[in-house]
Amino acid sequence: MTETNLRDMRWIFVLLAAYFTLQIGVRFATSHSLDLDEAEQVFRSQWLAAGYGPQPPFYNWLQYGVFQFAGVSLVALSVVKNLLLFISYLLYGLTARLVLRDKALVAMATLGLLTIPQMAFEMQRDLTHTVAVFFSASIFFYGFIRSLKQPSLASYLVAGVGIGFGLLAKYNFAILPAAALIAALPDARLRPRIFDRRLVVTIAVALVITLPHLFWLKDNLDFATARTLEKMTASGHASHLMQVAMGVGSLALAVISFAGLTVAVFAVVFGKGLRPALAAGSDWTRLIERMMLVFLAGILLLIVFGGAAGIKDRWLVPMLFILPLYFCLKVEAAGIETGKAFRRFMPVVAVIMIGVPAVLYGSVAAARFTGHYERLNRPYATMLENLRKQAEPAAILAGDSLLAGNLRQDIPGVPVLSVDYPGFHPDLAGRRPLLLVWLIPPKGGSEALPPAMAQWLQANLGIAAPEAAVVDAPYFYGRGDDRYRFGYAWVGQPD
Repeated sequence: MTETNLRDMRWIFVLLAAYFTLQIGVRFATSHSLDLDEAEQVFRSQWLAAGYGPQPPFYNWLQYGVFQFAGVSLVALSVVKNLLLFISYLLYGLTARLVLRDKALVAMATLGLLTIPQMAFEMQRDLTHTVAVFFSASIFFYGFIRSLKQPSLASYLVAGVGIGFGLLAKYNFAILPAAALIAALPDARLRPRIFDRRLVVTIAVALVITLPHLFWLKDNLDFATARTLEKMTASGHASHLMQVAMGVGSLALAVISFAGLTVAVFAVVFGKGLRPALAAGSDWTRLIERMMLVFLAGILLLIVFGGAAGIKDRWLVPMLFILPLYFCLKVEAAGIETGKAFRRFMPVVAVIMIGVPAVLYGSVAAARFTGHYERLNRPYATMLENLRKQAEPAAILAGDSLLAGNLRQDIPGVPVLSVDYPGFHPDLAGRRPLLLVWLIPPKGGSEALPPAMAQWLQANLGIAAPEAAVVDAPYFYGRGDDRYRFGYAWVGQPD
């Protein structure tokens, strides 16, 4: 990558840096409360482990390190996510610059990622491990393409880092490097890059990165995969043929959901020029086509032989994130003029860059008018502040990880346990008072101590169920006097 090429792309990176900085500000302004994946990160950052459960630990390790340095906060959460996204877009742009000559197409490929809803919206809304997959895929894809076009020890090393990070991000990432390897083999010009001695560096780096987790996985395979397999194979008592039909149908819907908007945007900005572009091709488009086919074939094998019945659109990130670059490569192969298309494309990008933060904020703030409340409207901090006026808890037992993470955000020096996660069990001897907190569903939820918490107390502390009480607090952006209720109880509360 020459200095001139980097200068050509500088405006793209400045624009993206401004956009992700805006996203940090919007997240901080929207709500102090945490959503599911955010709360999981805060809760599990209380300890460092080689594995945490159904998701590999890359994002947990990263967030743990940042919290150790910067403290537990919503800002630290948002900065980590948006920095990973910015680096991913940057690497994607550098990859595009390796294979595209047209500067306008480089920009359209890079910013085209914003046309994928799962990446532009869902990753900002709550996802964490999927963000790590995108980050890892961007590293690997850059190292892979660079190794094919401008091979060096560094490019093979980068590919190995991407594979290592990816396998620690989500297990389904493994299909991407496998697809890349298989796709490159039929091309006689690319085959020597696959059998290059420097590939040993790729394998060694990936192995070193993943080794601690692999040792943990060896002894915890059922724990790590049970939840994912349960989600994938949730087909009830359907026959095998029906399960396959359900799986293929869910895959088709996932592909449409993932790629539909991107296809529509490119169809609009290129107009009639897109049709000849789809018929054109190059060595790079054929490589990507083989990669996508192998990737989809791998998922079909999971459906037919693995019992997968429900494929989620976000599971396609490790492969279909290449889609904007693929379209731009097809356009360049067809020799289509890009000036008008680029001028049509940038207003679309502007709408997305303004619209996504606005929707993320508005979906929470609109509750004051609609009375429809999201998780981010729940007043966890206000509730905890009220309970701390009764006594200062020495430890907290929460009804689930969502609540546990939200509580720990506001009292980081106190161990917070969750009934739904047995992997964290600090010594509670002498830690009194112990505060028990649980969510009470808004419509007809029981105020009594949940049976799971009573069983936990008896099994772990030999304590009978204490007397339960209720505390409520006004929603963030609440309508009128709407309030959210929490159940609580004290064990060993001082008089």
